[in-house]
Amino acid sequence: MALTAGIVGLPNVGKSTLFNAITKAGAEMANYPFATIDPNVGMVEVPDKRLARIDELIPAKKIIHTTFEFTDIAGIVKGASKGEGLGNKFLENIRQVDAIVHVVRAFDDDNITSVTGKVDPLEDMATINMELAIADLDAVNKRYAKVEKVARTQTNDKEAQAEFKVLKKIKPVLEDGGMVRSIDFDKDELKIVKGLFLLTSKPVLYVANIAEEAMADPDSVDYVKQIKAEAAKEGAEVIAISAKTEEEIAELDDDEKADFLAAEGVDESGLDKLIKASYHLLGLATFFTAGGKETRAWTFRQGIKAPEVAGIIHSDFERGFIRAETMSFTDLDKYGSVQAVKEAGRYRSEGKEYEVQDGDIIEFRFNV
Repeated sequence: MALTAGIVGLPNVGKSTLFNAITKAGAEMANYPFATIDPNVGMVEVPDKRLARIDELIPAKKIIHTTFEFTDIAGIVKGASKGEGLGNKFLENIRQVDAIVHVVRAFDDDNITSVTGKVDPLEDMATINMELAIADLDAVNKRYAKVEKVARTQTNDKEAQAEFKVLKKIKPVLEDGGMVRSIDFDKDELKIVKGLFLLTSKPVLYVANIAEEAMADPDSVDYVKQIKAEAAKEGAEVIAISAKTEEEIAELDDDEKADFLAAEGVDESGLDKLIKASYHLLGLATFFTAGGKETRAWTFRQGIKAPEVAGIIHSDFERGFIRAETMSFTDLDKYGSVQAVKEAGRYRSEGKEYEVQDGDIIEFRFNV
């Protein structure tokens, strides 16, 4: 399923450097013959150590990771919501992504000029968030006037009444410079919000771009502390990455990368952390198909049922769904073989109402 996170940030915060790292570490496209990747989109594999273990116990000819896409969003300046700089392009591009990765500068370097004249992560965060809020408020105001008229004159129009209620909930928050994603909505309201395509309704992950020497202990950096404190106000996650370092290590082979990270005192690359965090930001999970021609990881949204998950592989699987022969990765890893999982009574036959879980290894039975 094609889901993408858009990378945003002010000039000179490391946004393009981070995207270069993602592009250099990109997934091998030979395994994805039907994928068309635009120049400003980088596709990366989602790191998952479970694949190697599954292949060890259920051998296959090849292993295929699931993937995630990052889009390099056009640069933003103050006034973008009014068309300044590449504002209109920025706003249009960001409407197309599912989540926002907001890169914030968290390092000092006299050779890299800050557009505001100083390194101030809180001001940088506020600038972009305010531009998004202003653009959303403009859209909401236009919609508000139309819906209010219908809601007041046609009291039996339930759709208009419901949308007007949601708009009344959103408008004051945006007027205060707040984010739509900070508002609590019920299930029905969320459907309406989704249809409004508001920029600040998208989930956000903040990336604190730190210096290489801070990689071993990013939480000691004052800038990172500031970013985390501000992000906590909206319940957003922050990860610290040295974008320049990630760009360099993306060109190393696995052994060289491991040696480099060990020398830096870290056990996982910042890029891997970013991929995983972005993946989970959207409520995504992984199921597996195993053995034969390939052992493969597949992306699905948490909470959907077996037939819909089967359709991710092929529409015929969903249309002719009979059952899902299922075991968890945890059980396969514990018992050591499919037969042992069956003997332990842990191999299951699941029907149409089964909600697939992260780590499920599934063989779908279907008939069309």
